[in-house]
Amino acid sequence: MAGSVKSISSPVPVTLFPTLAALLLTIGLILTASFFISGCSFKRRAIKLLQKTNWEEIVFQGFLLPSLTKYEATSSRKTRSVAKELITGTVASVFLGFGSLFLLLASGVYV
Repeated sequence: MAGSVKSISSPVPVTLFPTLAALLLTIGLILTASFFISGCSFKRRAIKLLQKTNWEEIVFQGFLLPSLTKYEATSSRKTRSVAKELITGTVASVFLGFGSLFLLLASGVYV
């Protein structure tokens, strides 16, 4: 009976753990960035701030006014899609999850 016992081994070679961790985390972070860039809406806040006449109020409310007016990080209401955001978020979280798993395994924390 002792001769028929096989040792448990990983289906992925241990030498690939750091490479997989870096690759999966990079893909996950890129997808997360694309999710935030296509999903966040700064336009409404910038328009509200620009409609005010008192510039001191605008400066005191937030110093991000130049970045809000120069860079629009959103899509229009017509091109937005909840399904696209859910899919992007789900895929990004899967990549980040597996990347974190391989990062832990590469650093010697066996989970």
